[in-house]
Amino acid sequence: MDNIDFFATTAFGMESLLAQELRDLGAGGVRPARAGVGFRGPIRLAYAVCLWSRTASRVIYPLARFHAEDQQALYDGVYKIAWEEHLDKGGTLAVDFTGTNDLIKHTGFAARKVKDAVVDRFRELTGVRPSVNTEQPDLQINVRLRADNRVAVNIDLSGESLHRRGYRTQAGNAPLKQNLAAAILLFSDWAKIAKQGGPFIDPMCGSGTLPIEAAMIASDTAPGLLRHYFGFIGWLGHDADAWDELLIDARKRSEVGKENLPPILGFDSDPKMVRFATQNCAQAGFEQHIQFREAEALEVQPTRKGRGLLAFNPPYGERQGNIAQLQALYRSVGDIIRYRFVEWQRTVFTGLPNAAQALGVTPNLNVTLYNGPLPCSLLTYSPKPEKKRVISEAANQQAVMFANRLKKNLKQLKRWIKREDISCYRLYDADMPEYALAVDVYDQWVHVQEYQAPETVDPGKARERLNVALAVLPEVLDLPAQNIYLKVRRKRSGGSQYGKLDQRGTLREVREGGLRFLVNLTDYLDTGLFLDHAPTRRIIRDESHGRRFLNLFAYTGAATVYAADGGAASTLTVDLSNTYLDWARQNMSLNGFKGQDHAFITADCLGWISRCHGRFDLIFLDPPTFSNSKSMNGNFDIQRDHGELINSVVKLLDPGGVLIFSNNHRRFKMDDDLLLSKDLHVVDISKNTFDPDFMRNKKIHNCWRIKKN
Repeated sequence: MDNIDFFATTAFGMESLLAQELRDLGAGGVRPARAGVGFRGPIRLAYAVCLWSRTASRVIYPLARFHAEDQQALYDGVYKIAWEEHLDKGGTLAVDFTGTNDLIKHTGFAARKVKDAVVDRFRELTGVRPSVNTEQPDLQINVRLRADNRVAVNIDLSGESLHRRGYRTQAGNAPLKQNLAAAILLFSDWAKIAKQGGPFIDPMCGSGTLPIEAAMIASDTAPGLLRHYFGFIGWLGHDADAWDELLIDARKRSEVGKENLPPILGFDSDPKMVRFATQNCAQAGFEQHIQFREAEALEVQPTRKGRGLLAFNPPYGERQGNIAQLQALYRSVGDIIRYRFVEWQRTVFTGLPNAAQALGVTPNLNVTLYNGPLPCSLLTYSPKPEKKRVISEAANQQAVMFANRLKKNLKQLKRWIKREDISCYRLYDADMPEYALAVDVYDQWVHVQEYQAPETVDPGKARERLNVALAVLPEVLDLPAQNIYLKVRRKRSGGSQYGKLDQRGTLREVREGGLRFLVNLTDYLDTGLFLDHAPTRRIIRDESHGRRFLNLFAYTGAATVYAADGGAASTLTVDLSNTYLDWARQNMSLNGFKGQDHAFITADCLGWISRCHGRFDLIFLDPPTFSNSKSMNGNFDIQRDHGELINSVVKLLDPGGVLIFSNNHRRFKMDDDLLLSKDLHVVDISKNTFDPDFMRNKKIHNCWRIKKN
């Protein structure tokens, strides 16, 4: 066959790369179009595109064009095509049909109509009909119908999408398509960097697609070399000699190219992903050339001086809770781009809206590419130092004020922190109205809660102030930016204060009062350790020796750990959540408290109290301010219902037993009947339950010691 007009499809945004690939392969008549490029050449060229194009999805060989207003016209037009020139009578076929018009509305039915036309022609001419194979047919027929009734009938020479290279045996959630990964690398000038011996690093490699595609480009390995199936293999027009020559040449080029590959490294914090990437790498034939390691993404360092390519594909965070969590991550990625890899080409591919703003660095190139249906930004940064993010002069002044306030608070708390060996404390709590934040230190990590700004505050100014605060915190506390975790505290309905925001499940160990606790800084609004209750927990420890201890609404069981540490004869921990009870068990085990003397019950405390027949010497009761409890008619309100609740709980105490009752209702007032009760000795001990870090906000909780006479 002489020159033929072909069409190669690709994803939106990648047409320019595909057009250049076709020119480099010797194609003529290169015509970029929407989501594809037309070109002209012999059949050998179409084979070369299938084998060598890193960005194409399919290569289409046009057979016929006609008009079809209805199904019969479609059938007639397809029937006229000389299918016996393209498919053996005993071969297999599949039909891919897209498009509709006024009378052809169902693509599945239209595909069957096309198949019927082909099969009927064979039956009429030979008495034998080909069969259907939707997996790997000898002939993949591609039909496109436009709304103006124009029909294009084509042979899909690729057979299946060319992004399927054949090396990916394992993958994580939503992996990059291989041709999209190649496009990211090509837009990032990787081919030129690799020729100069520059290294490649992917700090969030997942199942390894970017590093493997980088190795393929650097080694001049054809992306289709591992594939065993193409649509032209069973086609009667197939030139087997031409295809064999292309394969032999491609194998030689790959062998030579692998002899002098630059360093290529992939990192991921998930060991499972590192294992997947290693398996995929071996399948691709680069196990001796790519290094995959388990490491935190933000800890990576340049492997050498000089130019290389750093490529980030960070999480996008589609849910609002995730987006808030990701602000600190993107700011840290921006700092790495700005300061750590200044001599390297740097690339970030992300679907996060306003990603450049979140990174805080202006890209040299911003290209829109599509990851499936999702529009994403490819941001590239040239190898030169970037200027620090410019903020308004007013914000600069406020940054100094905020930093000074943090330093002042640290100075005031310094002696207490050292004397008490404190590693978890509140550093800042909306001290300045411009910065409505709570800043809690958990050992080497910082948990920042942004209180929802009132509608009167301009969202842009609020966002700028938040960015300033998050930039100041690492400097004042001398911590890496990735150790800062941000959450937005919004008004919530009753009982939802512990709602889940994320799915990471990462528990970090911290110290308090000589004990060890696990906290989660990402997944929930609260971390698992209420810092304001530290003095209350110490009171429980001091009163627990030899006593039978009950922890109601126990959350993650921190009070139980203190009671056990104080020498409690036994502990019972009750909460409705299995998640939090498992967490409580881990906290107890972490401190060496195990065995039958320490029990856990999953139950709605409001209903369980009335069913309990046990007796206790010390009880900690810290109920929610409001709850929709299934065990009650209506709901639970702490101010309205605390009297009844306390009377029910003290029935579980033996004479002389003590109830420590706490709540965080800012306007709480103790029931007069309880205060005047002859059976109880009720004392407000709130002033004794505030450490220096919470002296600025004594309305955060109130606490009562109730002794049964």
